[in-house]
Amino acid sequence: MKPINLRDITEATQLTRGGRLNEAVALIQSVLRGGRPSGPETTAAADAAILLQPLELTVVDAVMTNVDKATAATAAPAALLGILGRLDTGLPGLRSLPRRGTPASADVAPAAGNYIAGSFTSAAGTRAYKLYVPSGGIDGPRPLIVMLHGCTQSADDFAAGTRMNFAAEEHGCFVVYPEQPLAANAQRCWNWFKPSDQQRDLGEPALIAGITRQVVSDYNIDAQRIYIAGLSAGGAAAAVMGEAYPDLYAAVGVHSGLACGAARDLPSAFAAMNGNGPARVGTRVATRVVPTSHAVPTIVFHGDRDTTVHPRNGAEVIARAGGEVQTEPEAQPTLGRFTRSIRRDSTGRSIVELWEIHGAGHAWSGGSAAGSFTDPSGPDATREMLRFFLEHARQSA
Repeated sequence: MKPINLRDITEATQLTRGGRLNEAVALIQSVLRGGRPSGPETTAAADAAILLQPLELTVVDAVMTNVDKATAATAAPAALLGILGRLDTGLPGLRSLPRRGTPASADVAPAAGNYIAGSFTSAAGTRAYKLYVPSGGIDGPRPLIVMLHGCTQSADDFAAGTRMNFAAEEHGCFVVYPEQPLAANAQRCWNWFKPSDQQRDLGEPALIAGITRQVVSDYNIDAQRIYIAGLSAGGAAAAVMGEAYPDLYAAVGVHSGLACGAARDLPSAFAAMNGNGPARVGTRVATRVVPTSHAVPTIVFHGDRDTTVHPRNGAEVIARAGGEVQTEPEAQPTLGRFTRSIRRDSTGRSIVELWEIHGAGHAWSGGSAAGSFTDPSGPDATREMLRFFLEHARQSA
């Protein structure tokens, strides 16, 4: 299949929004059949070529079934935005394919604790979640880790792939996994690229924060030790949450994701995924953000052969976190094929870390083959994130 030009994607979007569905269909068909002259191509757009097939069918179906043009003009761009969520499927650079079926319970959580389902509802909507409750034996409030899955994943799949529940059990941590439903995104992706889902107390950020607060209310959680992490689209959403709720989260982990504000629509999202976003992302989320004197501590993992989300995005997350990092020699370099760069505070504690995983694609480093989108060869992102998180506690207001 011929690679798709970013310009063609933008033009097709404009045509459908203008109600010119026949022209949009003709353009998409021409591009998919290789009949349209190409201009400069982007890797992300080329990777996404197969993902435009659902869009073509959506627009054609709207025309063939005589759906009202105003309705179709609204629905078609939504479908186009929906395919953006497929950051994690059908693209090169992956070390494992999505699993078929549900992971075995033994791969999801240790038997010592409880793994339960919950739900949160507010004016922003409803989201289900899974919660790991660690076993007893530790007195006092415990840390909470919020984990945001990638596209096409479920809470169970993400838990099995990262093995975060097993690491959390060792440290007495709660872990909650909000789930994105198909109704919100056709590929279960967090809508990190939509302005309505990038702001405090609106859309998905409000729902994720609501789940966090509900768990804090229901269990003995240390409010100063709440952390959030995610993979790919979930990593981008975690970056949003760190900026929108610095009064809630003590540290952020972003694996193969993008910086908050890296995109505002479909064309800019493809550009950012391809590494063609702004040299440095602009101002922080300004709407109703609690002021802070410093950025939330942030740890980033990114494979240097990631062809789905360009590795440059990892550096952008670090820049957004306000960090100038320095590469540090590893005490045991044989343990991993990576370069770690760190920014430390006056006490020597790391407050920003960038792990560049050499030879890795778009996958959770050190993850288990029991889940999707994992690279078992390491280093172990789960344990390093947890180590980083537990070094940080949010200061009381």
